[in-house]
Amino acid sequence: MKTAIQALAYELPPIRLSSRAIEDQLHSTMERLNMPRKIIEGLTGIRERRLWEPETLVSDAAARAAQKALDNAGISPRDIGCLISTSVCKDYVEPSVASMVHGALGLPPECLNFDVCNACLGFINGMETVSLMIRSGAIDYGMIINGESSREPIEATIARLKNPETGAEAFRENFATLTLGSGAAAMILCREDLATTSHVINGGVSMAATQHCRLCLGQKDSMVADAPSVMKYGVELAGRTWEKAAQSLENWTDETIDAYIPHQVSARNTRVLCRSLGLNQDKMYLNYPLLGNIGPAAIPITLAMAEEVGRVKTGDHVALLGIGSGLNCSMMSLTW
Repeated sequence: MKTAIQALAYELPPIRLSSRAIEDQLHSTMERLNMPRKIIEGLTGIRERRLWEPETLVSDAAARAAQKALDNAGISPRDIGCLISTSVCKDYVEPSVASMVHGALGLPPECLNFDVCNACLGFINGMETVSLMIRSGAIDYGMIINGESSREPIEATIARLKNPETGAEAFRENFATLTLGSGAAAMILCREDLATTSHVINGGVSMAATQHCRLCLGQKDSMVADAPSVMKYGVELAGRTWEKAAQSLENWTDETIDAYIPHQVSARNTRVLCRSLGLNQDKMYLNYPLLGNIGPAAIPITLAMAEEVGRVKTGDHVALLGIGSGLNCSMMSLTW
């Protein structure tokens, strides 16, 4: 028995923050360090990213996306047997983001709810977990949610980098934070025989290279990353994961995959990944120029957007691809 995707929804923040506006705030530091204008967009391809209004809780944003998914699914909240939040961002250390969304949606007391956090791969891990629960017969329907907010880390990082003592090394280490974006998404999975869609999960694979776990370290108000090393070792791990997928998933070749839905970091990372794995980049739906790196929200939001514009169509073989801090890599096969 396969698991089907019954509904998918997302929510984007209303405020656009351009890379140029960030550089305007960092003008003195960049001038002192002899850094050229448009360096953020030039190195990453990111023109802007989104921010929620101040004081917006990620659980509120995730709940809005979740309500959209429930409306699209045409089912009652009582049908949801498990709710998993995959947000990197948290409103509080406790309670869980999942419990807050559970309460906001009015889900039944019997509905299990908890958080799963694994950097940018959290949403795929949530899909895998809910799918296993459905296939075991424990539940009929499950929901995965995500809400991410980049306002706090971006604003705190800009404040630190404006310090007159900031050096070039500190600027490079904090650079990745300036690429972060915000967004929320929700997905409802169910038994294939209950689904009113044709969207099924065929399977997935994951691999780890945790000897590199300290290359990207994130806190609530900062993210320090050795970006070149993350890309180097992340792409190497992706190559091994691709080989594993080719051995265990049906029709896992560039020729037989119709569309790629990747976790997106930057233009350069995307080019290097495609070149290393031999992927046709034209099959990728890319939204990082306008949304930045939105962490685990990237894959569900990108999948939904790709369907909206006809880049993913019924019957397509779709590959979800993700590399996350840790380092971990996951790939999943869908028939849309």
